[in-house]
Amino acid sequence: MGARCSNLSLCWGSSNLKSNIKDSSDLENGKEPLPGFIEYSLDQLRAATAGFSTDNIVSEHGEKAPNVVYRGKLDNEDRLVAIKRFNRSAWPDPRQFLEEARAVGQLRSERLANLIGCCCEGNERLLVAEFMPNETLSKHLFHWENQHMKWAMRLRVALYLAEALEYCSSKERALYHDLNAYRILFDQDGNPRLSSFGLMKNSRDGKSYSTNLAFTPPEYLRTGRVIPESVVYSFGTLLLDLLSGKHIPPSHALDLIRAKNFPMLMDSCLEGQFSNDDGTELVRLASRCLQYEARERPDVKSLVTGLTPLQKETVVPSHVLLGISHEAASSEQTILLSPLGEACSRMDLTAIHEILEKIGYKDDEGIANDLSFQMWTDQIQETLNSKKRGDASFRAKDFGTSIECYTHFIDSGTVVSPTVFARRCLCYLMNGMTQEALGDAMQAQVISPDWPTAFYLQAAALFSLGMDNDAKETLKDGANLEAKKHSS
Repeated sequence: MGARCSNLSLCWGSSNLKSNIKDSSDLENGKEPLPGFIEYSLDQLRAATAGFSTDNIVSEHGEKAPNVVYRGKLDNEDRLVAIKRFNRSAWPDPRQFLEEARAVGQLRSERLANLIGCCCEGNERLLVAEFMPNETLSKHLFHWENQHMKWAMRLRVALYLAEALEYCSSKERALYHDLNAYRILFDQDGNPRLSSFGLMKNSRDGKSYSTNLAFTPPEYLRTGRVIPESVVYSFGTLLLDLLSGKHIPPSHALDLIRAKNFPMLMDSCLEGQFSNDDGTELVRLASRCLQYEARERPDVKSLVTGLTPLQKETVVPSHVLLGISHEAASSEQTILLSPLGEACSRMDLTAIHEILEKIGYKDDEGIANDLSFQMWTDQIQETLNSKKRGDASFRAKDFGTSIECYTHFIDSGTVVSPTVFARRCLCYLMNGMTQEALGDAMQAQVISPDWPTAFYLQAAALFSLGMDNDAKETLKDGANLEAKKHSS
């Protein structure tokens, strides 16, 4: 029973590894083709929302009263949609509304919660967009319940948002109204997307910016007009949100930056998750976006260029970084897993470490190690000392030292231990070295072909690589082996 990997060159060749972060050329290629822009009837949208029932009102799409967003399901379609119903005084000119909706509806990007339709009947003005089931950046950043947002995820949010703005700018939709943490939504895979509702030119449904003047671009306060540089200013305020985990007024943040008081600016939950250079670069980018003079701010293309090198965990799926269950994985998993299998299925590296530490080396019993007397006297002591040092570091969660010690033990070739490969596999996962982790898990399986642990760790590595189907099959193999072992 071999490891489940549909593309061995992908598993073993890092040059072929596809990043979870899409190239700009992929932005318009969604996983499922979206329908073209549709003009719905009021009856269709009324039916989709059970008569605009209050039970279907959703807050996670970030709209404030008097406008309301409903969750809906259209006839003959499996997908959920978000339906924004405007205040009756909004968009008095139906022609203007339809022109704007049709223009925004031509955009198609994986970085947007795309607009797929509208309705304009009588006094009713409604927009229909893709539904994003995993709430807003505001919820995950400011009002989290289970875990704070990781540094790598915050960087991904910043890059994906910059890519969304760059895409819109390339399609001559450079203006975005009231860009804030409520406008960033998370799809079923945990990927951040920009709400398309803010791309509609402003009408009587409200001002382009919220009433909190501390966060409003200076030129909008002077002229009441939104320009592309105003969007960059708002992007800067979002970078401050991501850095601090709080909604800090730009003037206060700039005072801290000028005083080089970066610790006061940074979210204390992020301690140890990033290098000083990366943190400094993000602070520098935020301060450039927040320049008082609009002409001194970078353009959106420069934002993408500046953020791309900061991405360090590109192969880790967004749902893992965000700490949410993956819809496809959870709906299909019907197999009975051991605690280790469960921990690997949800990529809980801390739980995996605790279990491997508790199990120790009992699964190495019976592994043949045919050593001559000469090898025992001349080589084995140093080899065993390397393993002991590796075990002590593993227990202390010093995973870098563990890798060095276990590598010395393995390279000596005097003793074969699948457990050492399993432990080094987890150390690699802890250090973001996913390719190496998969290699160790597969090597453990070569040594012990019927060892469930080897399969479970392969699954964890495959999940980290975004190869969910292969990972689920490998979990099943491990569970079947475990069941067979208990029944014998």
